[in-house]
Amino acid sequence: MENYSIAFFIGLLGSLHCVGMCGPIAFALPLKKSSKLYQVFGAVIYNFGRIITYALLGFIFGFFGQGIKLASSQQFLSIAIGVILIASVFFPLSWLNKLNPNNKIIQLIGSVKQQLGLLLRSSKPFNLLRIGLLNGFLPCGLVYTALGGAIATGNTQEGVWFMVFFGLGTLPLMFLAVQFANFVSLAFRNKIRKIFPFLLVLIGVLFVLRGLNLNIPYLSPKINVERPFVQDCD
Repeated sequence: MENYSIAFFIGLLGSLHCVGMCGPIAFALPLKKSSKLYQVFGAVIYNFGRIITYALLGFIFGFFGQGIKLASSQQFLSIAIGVILIASVFFPLSWLNKLNPNNKIIQLIGSVKQQLGLLLRSSKPFNLLRIGLLNGFLPCGLVYTALGGAIATGNTQEGVWFMVFFGLGTLPLMFLAVQFANFVSLAFRNKIRKIFPFLLVLIGVLFVLRGLNLNIPYLSPKINVERPFVQDCD
């Protein structure tokens, strides 16, 4: 349960970043001419799509971490992820912006954005779901942070639930973003981007504390390493 609390906390704190970065997609959902009831329905469908994608990514990245079975190894991984998150603030990966446009990853992201542009012209429920699904695949530092947590769970099922709770944490503000498209100004979104590095450091510290095994409920729970039983030959 501690993992899920951390995931929800990451999503809740980071949802300001979500509104700043993914807000334009939420603002552009074709719901302005719909009834209030359908706007609520559309917001739910869109966000449900995002959370489905997060769950899928949680399964994949939880599988990557599944090989790490021992609690001590998971602790080390949690500390390592925390250190990487903190380091990424001081040593940003700006070189990623210089990737060749012909790079397969860049082309894939471009294809996702193109599909989003087409889907944003229709307010059909299935299209709103697809917008949410595709939105979940767009590059996002906050999602990468949560995926680090999914890896640290070392389990596919735990990885799925970690990302689901992360998505639920982002839900309140992202729901409001759909309902009130103009409630976040461009100036405020720019301020959010400036706050994000501090948020990233805070989340990194949480991962480090989690791995230190300090026996602090929810923050750094005690993990007992099970040792194999060896029978005496006497």
